[in-house]
Amino acid sequence: MLYGIAAATAALLLAAMLAALLRTPARRLGILDRRRQRPVPLLGGAAVVLATCAVAAAGDWTGVARLGSWVRELLVAGVAVAALGLVGDVWRLKARFLVVGTAVAAACVVPYRETGVPGGLLAVGWIVWVAVAFKGLDHADGLAGTVGVVTAFGVGACAAAEVMDGLAVLLSVLAAALTGFLMHNWHPARVGLGACGSLFTGFVLASAAVLTRTGYALAPSAGVLFALTAVASADAVLVVLARRIAGRPLLRRGPDHLGHRLRRLGLTPQGATVVLGAGAFSAVLVGVLVHAGWIGASAVLWVAGVALVVVLGLLRLPPPSPRRAVPGARRTTSAQVSAQLRVRNG
Repeated sequence: MLYGIAAATAALLLAAMLAALLRTPARRLGILDRRRQRPVPLLGGAAVVLATCAVAAAGDWTGVARLGSWVRELLVAGVAVAALGLVGDVWRLKARFLVVGTAVAAACVVPYRETGVPGGLLAVGWIVWVAVAFKGLDHADGLAGTVGVVTAFGVGACAAAEVMDGLAVLLSVLAAALTGFLMHNWHPARVGLGACGSLFTGFVLASAAVLTRTGYALAPSAGVLFALTAVASADAVLVVLARRIAGRPLLRRGPDHLGHRLRRLGLTPQGATVVLGAGAFSAVLVGVLVHAGWIGASAVLWVAGVALVVVLGLLRLPPPSPRRAVPGARRTTSAQVSAQLRVRNG
């Protein structure tokens, strides 16, 4: 108990400190997210990864909280995915390379002896889906971190119910690290999660959820896994449907995520994040209760029904109107933005 509190506190403070320290190097190196109204440094994800790994590894090395072989393999694979995401943040890798790399890492952590080959392949696909979905959630300030914290606590509760103590420790440390990161990522964000942090978070959460459901029947497990990641999955489904209907490439960025559409309904950036965070909490709670056997598996159908109604309802919103150019105004290029930031930071 005391170690859990100390580990969570250390991860929170370390992530908050690293996120603050890495902002300036990210600006000077041009590692920025230019999708938003202002460029946001993208090394906050590296702070989450470093804090999570450092605290979890310290507990395992000292013997205070052993992770176990499976959890160590999961963490190593997660670091590999994070490194690939960091390369993507720095050199703007195409999305398909991130997807393939995440799939290779997922194939290394699935317990095929327990799931069988067909079930293992389904698990690999699910892990990749959730990791990419969490990357999509990073479109709004505070959203990916908030949903990540809620999901980490939920999956950690499932792991504790299965007496998977090492996995529960890792998830609690991840939740604390994301909380420390959120101190700098709440609107207006001063640092972003980037592909490094979002892929790492989604990968670890999805892989951990698969491990907690190993040995259970396929259909109930699919329901629990969906409930634990309902907001991320709904966002990904909405994006896929919107882009297919519009005839646009699936991997090309656009303002068609849940947060964007809630903003068009009149919510503030903070309000959209709070609404989606509350939705994630409700769905995760259902998933935990079904996993523990306190409520029936049919409760997951209510989560799926609500998610479907939300997706179809937001899908009917008209696309955003194109911004009108102001006569005589000059457009600021990415190179000019980077030059201005370098001058500002000396």
